[in-house]
Amino acid sequence: MFVDEVRIYVEAGSGGNGAVAFRREKFVPTGGPEGGDGGRGGDIIFEVDPGLNTLMDFRHQKHYRAQNGQNGAAKNMYGRDAEDVIVRVPPGTLVKKETGELIADLTEPGSRTVIARGGRGGKGNSHFASSRHRVPRIAEKGQPGEAFWVTLELNLLADVGLVGFPNAGKSTLISKISASRPKIADYPFTTLVPNLGVVSDYGDPFVVADVPGLIEGAHTGLGLGDTFLRHLNRTRVLVHLVDVSPQMDRNAANDYRIIAHELQAFSPELAARPVIIAANKMDMEGSEEGLRELQEAVSPHVVWPISALSGAGIDALMWEVRRVLDITPKPEVQTVEPALKPVVHGFSLEFDDKEGVRVVGDIEERASMTLWGNPHAEEYFLEYLRRRGLEGMLRRAHVADNTPVRIGEGTFYWREGELVLE
Repeated sequence: MFVDEVRIYVEAGSGGNGAVAFRREKFVPTGGPEGGDGGRGGDIIFEVDPGLNTLMDFRHQKHYRAQNGQNGAAKNMYGRDAEDVIVRVPPGTLVKKETGELIADLTEPGSRTVIARGGRGGKGNSHFASSRHRVPRIAEKGQPGEAFWVTLELNLLADVGLVGFPNAGKSTLISKISASRPKIADYPFTTLVPNLGVVSDYGDPFVVADVPGLIEGAHTGLGLGDTFLRHLNRTRVLVHLVDVSPQMDRNAANDYRIIAHELQAFSPELAARPVIIAANKMDMEGSEEGLRELQEAVSPHVVWPISALSGAGIDALMWEVRRVLDITPKPEVQTVEPALKPVVHGFSLEFDDKEGVRVVGDIEERASMTLWGNPHAEEYFLEYLRRRGLEGMLRRAHVADNTPVRIGEGTFYWREGELVLE
């Protein structure tokens, strides 16, 4: 089964917690802090596997989670870093957030991209010793890992795309010029999934994609719709196959105009790429009239008469494809900067009649690594808030007495002009 779009959940591991520990050694009268740091949480990494050509595996597994880092321990022993989770995807996979933001465009075989980053480990109490805190009983909680839903879209990597109405002969043509063996039958929509074939008899090898047949209104979702049109996005050249035989009781020139309009409506950039027009089924009686009508409609463009069934004219068509490929540059691959977490500087207050005041900004990350429930850690964080000037901000905002002030998971209270713990 061919699957080219899925939605999955990725969750990187959180960092391990730092440890609170002190030296306890014989003949050492004053033992100092020796709590080790927590380990780093595992990343979610996507790797391009050239052996894959569908997203089918993601229909069965939709959640990918990395392990958390190990907690720190006494004697300054650091927690072990968690292993990364490697997720293999086919070449041509686009990774997008739910907002539509592109995270990665994965095309190069073997390349790896970090999609969700694991959190760093929390610091042990050995980092908090100072002249004021000689016996620190605080440590940091591990930083949470990134977690979100992403959409995977597969855009096949091909040099040439075959387009045309259903039953125009695209599958027969690709079976003649490559080792691809798609289903071929004498009825429309025989091809229900894209087929790839490698053409190697006409100079340097190139890849051809046969997408399911288009009909009028395909760009709006009619027929098989635009489900497979995006697989042409990476192609350099389009071969427009037109059935000129009288058996289908259709007008070849009109068929050409309809497909050209659908390509333009779907993507003007795609429609602007070089198009080679081939008149197929010339082996059938009466096809000369359809060829003449098509040539008049597309003049001065050249029409290449062929018979995909008998093979007549295919060599000339393929050498023309080879010539156009040689002078057509490859489409630029979308370059995406690593999806780093945005850096937030400063903080602000949000007011809510029921919840009181919530502090948002860079302070939230520090709050997420505070060991809530540990009075020493909470008192240390409170000192940090005072140094950052939060109390001055609350005074200037004329916050009422006994108003709760929430920061991350923690809650403080504003009483008589200062922040206090409950």
